[in-house]
Amino acid sequence: MTVTRVIPNLRVDDLDAARRFYVDSLGMVEEPLGLEWITRFLDDSTGTALQVFTHDATAHENPAATVKVTDVDATYATMQAAGYEIVHPLVTEEWGVRRFFVRPPGGAVLNIAQDHD
Repeated sequence: MTVTRVIPNLRVDDLDAARRFYVDSLGMVEEPLGLEWITRFLDDSTGTALQVFTHDATAHENPAATVKVTDVDATYATMQAAGYEIVHPLVTEEWGVRRFFVRPPGGAVLNIAQDHD
């Protein structure tokens, strides 16, 4: 398993207001995810990314960050074996990711995800 990307997640009340801020004021480019509750903003020159969301569509907790991995099933097994709290079970979501949420030391919830075909 390899971590391929870490993307901060920020909860917002209004995606349109967030778009105005990140695109108009910071000059980032929106990378729509095709979902009405979350979107991603990128800086094309650096590849830096940030996701903003109003709520998570299937989980009862909001993740502080998304950690993309190459093998989410192996990562899930490792986290379970280590005894970490699984906050949201390993599932394949209808929008094309396989993911689970885990609570690492410190208490923040992480969305551990892999794009799924």
